[in-house]
Amino acid sequence: MKSIGTLGIIAAILAVLLIAGCGSYNGFVDAEEEMEQSWANVETQYQRRADLIPNLVNTVKGAADFERGTLEAVTNARARATSINIDASDLTPEKIEQFQQIQGELSSGLGRLLATAESYPQLKSNAQFQELQAQLEGTENRIAVARDRFNEEATEFNKKVRRFPGTVFASVFGFSEKPQFEAQAGASNAPDVNFD
Repeated sequence: MKSIGTLGIIAAILAVLLIAGCGSYNGFVDAEEEMEQSWANVETQYQRRADLIPNLVNTVKGAADFERGTLEAVTNARARATSINIDASDLTPEKIEQFQQIQGELSSGLGRLLATAESYPQLKSNAQFQELQAQLEGTENRIAVARDRFNEEATEFNKKVRRFPGTVFASVFGFSEKPQFEAQAGASNAPDVNFD
């Protein structure tokens, strides 16, 4: 009789562990899917920006003596930015840093393009240029929001992976923490403004 009681206790413990394990696994899957969807939303906003750039470059080309080097730099940066493809299920801090660096180069090129365009009154008064500039500004805001949402989802996922008893089940099922977007080096320093 004692062995039947002991077997019943062991069976009950195993049943509780099985139910807890299934619940944890499903929770990890849900959190990972939400995080991957957030990553896809980040990529969508960067793609939206990349799709606007050819129209902007073509509009700017209409300015008679616009700096070709600036246009080439933006075009080349766009090509590099659209060539990088990162799988959301295999995110690493290094891959996100590489992604940020390439997107940062494109942002920098766009900034130079828009700053240089200020010297061209006929371009500044061009309605298509103004519309594209407004769309780019809106897209930059959307990118920031998408990155923030991705970081929120990654944080929630990481909490599930690190909390007990989730950490035990995470290691059993092969789930590990996900990286997040971080500020680029020097972002906390105020930019120098020089009117010389």
